[in-house]
Amino acid sequence: LTFPKKLWKIVESDQFKSIWWDDDGNCVVIDEDSFKKEVLERRGPLRIFETDCMKSFIRQLNLYGFSKMRQDFQRSASLAEFLAEEKAASAFSKLQFYYNPNFKRGYPHLLGRCKRRVGIKTKPAVAFSLNQ
Repeated sequence: LTFPKKLWKIVESDQFKSIWWDDDGNCVVIDEDSFKKEVLERRGPLRIFETDCMKSFIRQLNLYGFSKMRQDFQRSASLAEFLAEEKAASAFSKLQFYYNPNFKRGYPHLLGRCKRRVGIKTKPAVAFSLNQ
């Protein structure tokens, strides 16, 4: 499966408590500390992504067109349940919000538009010859 399809499956799954949709279904909300333990540290056949490093996972999000949203801008995530479970008001500061116009709850057909960005490779300088 591609990175966006794997991400979709875990956001949609009830099995994972560290990642969910915001109330509008436009952003993915990630509790970084829990996500590392619950998803990225999986081994063997249970492994989901090819990395166990949060920095690399975020790099993948960025390569597929996800943008980090400001936390004070997105306060519509289902925080009440999360905070009740965690019993910690400081948990909000650990939440990360990511947006991609082609990654929305209820619109799995848009996943095909989530393409990996490719960096522009510079061509090696061609040797210039004065003998031409």
